[in-house]
Amino acid sequence: MVSSKQDWGQYPVTVFYLDDQRSVTKSVKKMLKHTPHIHYHECNDPKLAIEQILNIGPTVILLDLHMPIMDGFAILQQLQTHEATQDIPVLILTMDASIESHKKAFELGANDYLLKMPDKMELILRLRYHTRSYIDHLERQAMYQTLLENKKKLKQVIEKLERSSLEDSLTEIPNRRSFDQYFEVEWQRAMRETTSLSLIFIDIDHFKLYNDFYGHLAGDDCLKEVAQALKNTLQRPTDLLARYGGEEFVALLPNTHGQGAMLIADRLRKKVLSLQLEHQQSPTSDIITISLGVVTTSPMIKHHARDFVHVADEALYEAKKAGRNCVICKSI
Repeated sequence: MVSSKQDWGQYPVTVFYLDDQRSVTKSVKKMLKHTPHIHYHECNDPKLAIEQILNIGPTVILLDLHMPIMDGFAILQQLQTHEATQDIPVLILTMDASIESHKKAFELGANDYLLKMPDKMELILRLRYHTRSYIDHLERQAMYQTLLENKKKLKQVIEKLERSSLEDSLTEIPNRRSFDQYFEVEWQRAMRETTSLSLIFIDIDHFKLYNDFYGHLAGDDCLKEVAQALKNTLQRPTDLLARYGGEEFVALLPNTHGQGAMLIADRLRKKVLSLQLEHQQSPTSDIITISLGVVTTSPMIKHHARDFVHVADEALYEAKKAGRNCVICKSI
């Protein structure tokens, strides 16, 4: 309970008193008139009470129980239905000393119960006590809301960091780390379900010559265009295209046999050709082309994932050796 005058300004009291007897509300007003940091409002018509409470925003409500047309119990029920009023402390001020009224008032949400007319100091101290409790409640609620908002923002930041750690910043497609994680999952799945798994290694032909002639900024633009073209060509949500490193990309195709992988690889090759990206320094073509190495298997215990990747790399090497701008397919 607030008893020190230095606390009064920190917890100013705004009282709303509802009582149909004007003489009583005037008496309470006179009682509180010269008390510092107490702002007093009164109402003698229960039908206007809720609207006025919403406009005033009291820190504590004084309420008579027995009034014509609408009694204090009905007001208590109405206060509980409004989000803006359900937490405002209500101090019953009545002539009714019955146990039944005490019990009913508290059941309907009252916070305190006084008989008319209370001692001035007792009333003031109770008003200050309930105001302080209410303001403390609002502050805790605000702090809790801030905590929830900060927690939400932190979660978004963490999710963004997690996404960025799995995404290539230049091409905005999954990076090597993302591929490694996905490959491990799909390898185990294919082994467990005895399904086919295909892998395509993709390399932009003579990219160093492109960079040397057109510059690294143009090289970056080229990588981005090729990456998006490759990504958009893969149609199934389970297929993954990732930047493997430098000008090399990799496509993982779960539940895909060799013939299907070969068709997809050739579709990727043709898609890059359709970009018509100029490459004057290429011995293969005057536009950007790609070479692709494909490997397919149905993983078994005797197989090793690293061997699977190695065979795909070998197939890519053979595609380059065969003149580039072509697809070489292997199986294990």
